[in-house]
Amino acid sequence: MLRLIVTWFLNALALFVLPYIVPSIHVASYRSALVAALVLGFINTLIRPILVLLTLPVTLLTLGLFIFVINGLLFWWVGSFVEGFHVGGFWAGFFGAIVYSVFSWLLSALLPRKHA
Repeated sequence: MLRLIVTWFLNALALFVLPYIVPSIHVASYRSALVAALVLGFINTLIRPILVLLTLPVTLLTLGLFIFVINGLLFWWVGSFVEGFHVGGFWAGFFGAIVYSVFSWLLSALLPRKHA
């Protein structure tokens, strides 16, 4: 449970740093980053797998590259309704989702693993 909370805070930190790399993305406060990270986590857990399944033929035709489009659209969509988090269009969402994924992965890799 603690690892989940720490990961949430690290993802919010990644969102808070994101406007320095992708200027079309704006995060008003760390609170907005926390809410956006939480919403992105739920969207990626609940909605993204359904979209990936529904778009499987297109994803196969593009050799998996359509997943980037799905991620960008979902990132852009979250920016449209989370107050204090704004994504300035599809391309900002596309590149923002890529940079956010890389930062989240790097920060999560710093967490110690639980050995069984």
